[in-house]
Amino acid sequence: MPADGCVVGGEIPGAPGAHAFSLSGATPSAIPVLIAVPHAGRRYPAPLLERMRDPAHAALRLEDRHVDRVAEAAALATGAMLLTAQAPRAMIDLNRAADDVDWEMFGRRNVDMGSYAPGRRARTGLGLIPRRVPGLGELWKRGHDEAELAARIAGIHEPYHVELARQLAALRQRWGAALLLDLHSMPPLVARAGQAPARLVLGDRFGASCHGSLVASAFGYFAETGQAAAHNRPYAGGYVLERHAAPGKGIHAMQLEIDRSCYLDSRLAEPGPGLGATIELMIGLVRRLAGDVAAMGQAVRRRPDSPAGWAEAAE
Repeated sequence: MPADGCVVGGEIPGAPGAHAFSLSGATPSAIPVLIAVPHAGRRYPAPLLERMRDPAHAALRLEDRHVDRVAEAAALATGAMLLTAQAPRAMIDLNRAADDVDWEMFGRRNVDMGSYAPGRRARTGLGLIPRRVPGLGELWKRGHDEAELAARIAGIHEPYHVELARQLAALRQRWGAALLLDLHSMPPLVARAGQAPARLVLGDRFGASCHGSLVASAFGYFAETGQAAAHNRPYAGGYVLERHAAPGKGIHAMQLEIDRSCYLDSRLAEPGPGLGATIELMIGLVRRLAGDVAAMGQAVRRRPDSPAGWAEAAE
């Protein structure tokens, strides 16, 4: 990667010259944080659009609409690495395992066991390739081809996750610890029991993906800034955290969901008046957590049982 620039990788089948993701940030890294935005992609190949029943409405429901704008500004201000999907979630969901497939979409009916059993999330309609969303119904006019699925996995899914793993390993090598902030957006939550709904939901897979001190620091920051935040409910983190988090090896990961009404307009379609404030909130959070992770890495290095071969962190 250039000293301070952007590289691209993967390829979107059906869109010649279109890359699956982009990666930006300084090398060597300025802070031990990588922001990833797996549901930001808006590069819809013409064959995909032609197959969709209602592309405009499906895009609004499936995309983490314009949350990449928040991520880009925060990464630029803080020096965090930034990995952004360009391929749309409708094409393949990077927060799902490669085998989390609804095989009925590919003409395999009455399959209930073995390697072709539908994945856990696929049963809800939101598997590796989404099939339906609430309020919209079926997304597709016709079925899919298994060769198309293989091309999407090879061109989009696997290159994205290989690059994500490589960058997290590099951050851990440099700093002694690394943090993945997997950024998403959510529809506004419903108020319950007279309480204001959370505007932010932080997920750590119920403690499995991130050291508790980092989670506590994040919630301390939310309290200081007056943000209503929830922990793991209704979003605890998905495949990205499951695949990449390794707290025992110094790689921590948390998922952050931001209420779309915080930064989009009233239609939840385009950037709105709250975008600037949401960006400032994210900048503060990244800076807080970067300091925590750097200190954590330094503490690990001072231990006599620290893994050999980790490079010394930059001052």
